[in-house]
Amino acid sequence: MDLALDPGIIKRRQRHQVLVIAALLATLCLAAWGINRLVGPSVEASGLMLAQVRVGSIANTINASGIVIPVHEELVSSPIQTHVAKVHAKLGQQVRAGELLLELDERAVVLAIDSIREQLAQQENRIAALTLELSQKRKQTASAIELLQLDLEAARVRLARSQTLRKAGGVSAEDLLTAELNVRRIEIQLRQQREQIDDNQRVTSINIEGARLQKNILQKQLAQQQQLSDQTRVRAPFAGMLTQLMDEEGASVGNGQLVAKVSELNNYKVEASLSDFHARALGAGQAVLVEQGNVRLAGRVQTILPEIQNGTVKLLVTLAEPNHAMLRNKLRVEVNIVTEQKSHTLLADAGPAFNGRGPQEIFVVRDGVARKTTLDIGASDGKSVEILSGARAGERLIISDTSRYKDRGSVRVAD
Repeated sequence: MDLALDPGIIKRRQRHQVLVIAALLATLCLAAWGINRLVGPSVEASGLMLAQVRVGSIANTINASGIVIPVHEELVSSPIQTHVAKVHAKLGQQVRAGELLLELDERAVVLAIDSIREQLAQQENRIAALTLELSQKRKQTASAIELLQLDLEAARVRLARSQTLRKAGGVSAEDLLTAELNVRRIEIQLRQQREQIDDNQRVTSINIEGARLQKNILQKQLAQQQQLSDQTRVRAPFAGMLTQLMDEEGASVGNGQLVAKVSELNNYKVEASLSDFHARALGAGQAVLVEQGNVRLAGRVQTILPEIQNGTVKLLVTLAEPNHAMLRNKLRVEVNIVTEQKSHTLLADAGPAFNGRGPQEIFVVRDGVARKTTLDIGASDGKSVEILSGARAGERLIISDTSRYKDRGSVRVAD
């Protein structure tokens, strides 16, 4: 005969069953959480950027922005303050050496030339007048000297007669002294006239030399003004393309203002700009790769400009193919300056997962599971990165953005 169970026993059994079920549920939840933490969610490989580790060569580069400029270009400025009289060329056209580009108003220069020529004529007249005056003075002095020489001869004759008569007592001592003094007076006058010729010669020569010096100064000024007159007809300094032109007739132009610029065709270099943070890593002669679309051109750092503006340093790059068909004036290009070259090293394609150099946590795919692994990243050329440690050749890396998995140690990758 069956007996009814004690109600207390039934309650204990129910509590025990509830505890067992709760423990099983907790265990299942903990196991699911652990598996989830260990393996993570499943991710389709097609939705990821995967890169295979390989052995190859890499050049560590510094990226810069660049602009293509002509190797040779020349600026033409206005020689005077004036305005544009006539335009003969168009911006962007190809010009020949010496081809007339535009004309500047030269009326002020023409007036200056006329004024200088008048002053030159005055100086020439002055030189002629001084030369004539010197000749006349020389003739007058020569005539005076001839007359004094006659007077001196007559005075000497009278003196000789007086000396003879004095011995015979025919003249007084006073008359003899007068005759002697008269000879000395004429000799002094004669000497003064001869000295006057030299003085006149020196004074007139100085005046003529001054006039000639002023004439030379005026001739130089005339040559300068004539040169300015020639420069008002602006011509192409060499064959090339007209890349800048003051093409508005009647426009005012200041002295020294740029009116035209001619650039050489089919001969280009690159002007690159980058942060001065990289200034110490730059040096003349470094290899450079210039890229525009799918075209890559080799080059070398020619010079680093010493001035830093707004935290930017500029450098000039010479190209191995300066006449490449891709090159155009003012074309923007990407410039990669090679600071280090390595070969036979582990590489992977660059992607958002990488951030500079040094230790980084990257997901490495092994046996269908991507596990977070610390990789030591080295050089980069913008296309590939160097892997110093943490991965082996043939392994695959997730190089796309993995920030949503940053709290997970691994994720499954479903092929």
